[in-house]
Amino acid sequence: MSRRLILVLALAAVAVLLGLCQCGHLAGLLPTGSAEVENLGSIRLPEGFTIELWATVEGARSLTQGPPGVVFAGSRGAGKVHAIVDEDLDGQVDEVLVIAEGLNQPNGVAWRDGDLYVAEIARVLRFPGVAKRLFDPPEPEVVRDDFPGDEHHGWKFMAFGPDGLLYVPVGAPCNVCDAGLPYAAIHRMRPDGSERELVARGVRNTVGFDWHPATGMLWFTDNGRDWMGDEGPSDELNRVSESGQHFGFPFCHGRSSPDPDFTGRDCAEFTPPVLELGPHVAALGMRFCSSTAFPERYRNGIFIAEHGSWNRTKPIGYRVTFVPLDDRGDPAGYETFAAGWLDGPAAWGRPVDVLFLLDGSMLVSDDKGNAVYRIRYGSK
Repeated sequence: MSRRLILVLALAAVAVLLGLCQCGHLAGLLPTGSAEVENLGSIRLPEGFTIELWATVEGARSLTQGPPGVVFAGSRGAGKVHAIVDEDLDGQVDEVLVIAEGLNQPNGVAWRDGDLYVAEIARVLRFPGVAKRLFDPPEPEVVRDDFPGDEHHGWKFMAFGPDGLLYVPVGAPCNVCDAGLPYAAIHRMRPDGSERELVARGVRNTVGFDWHPATGMLWFTDNGRDWMGDEGPSDELNRVSESGQHFGFPFCHGRSSPDPDFTGRDCAEFTPPVLELGPHVAALGMRFCSSTAFPERYRNGIFIAEHGSWNRTKPIGYRVTFVPLDDRGDPAGYETFAAGWLDGPAAWGRPVDVLFLLDGSMLVSDDKGNAVYRIRYGSK
């Protein structure tokens, strides 16, 4: 344990005793979220797996691996970006620091060459050299500020692809509409924000994507529209085989569900999802399993964080699911991996993103519980 951490913990203890503990760096070390440790006993996992509260992070949303020992977490309502620090690389969090605050729904975070990139609704920021300045974060530089400012589906996931380009989506500014580009699409650009180009269109709202470790193809989740009933349309898992593909929104949902408000187009015109997920599960973050610590059957399969339905008569989602792939690289199933955040009609947690640490364990962020959990295989 570092001397700085000992000092921080001592100060936090004093502040609690005095009833003066406020927000800031100290707050990140205190269990202020609703995801109480005892609730984790209700999480159901396959045999051999365990889950623990890894860090308390206000409004934890998208995650990205920084330099060894540092994970960055974005948020929405909190307007903050946090650095979760494991200083001695023992798998236990030493400190949670606020890197930035007062931002406009900084959901997306991405790491490259020592710099942290943060996606607000209308712009992308870069915090240069932040890993060396965690306790004194640099002022951000504006990479690009001409994204639409609509709040409806305006928060963004983003990530660097194997081509070195930064992939940034723009969601539809509505439940269902034909707003034209740049809406309902995934774009990519150079790290300096130049040369933005279209990758995929007809994408209602993706809040998670990753690249197949062997083929390099982009896969992404997409949230289906609302108010077509409890049982449809399904959320989607999609695969981009060539730039510019149209995935159907707003004309067609899932594999074969025409939209009642946008008729006259055949679903066969569009690229269908490789897998239909549950209706209104709110599939968000997804990652290919890179862990050699998980059993072999999970290797290169896909883990998906399902945030959970908000207007379905019987709630669904609020879990982490797994999609195994066959020898051809196609989905070979869709199964629940971690569940229990939904307790009857109410939920005490909502998974947002998943991320594999360098030690092979998997993180799961939860913006309702203000938490980041760690799932491991084998004994503690």
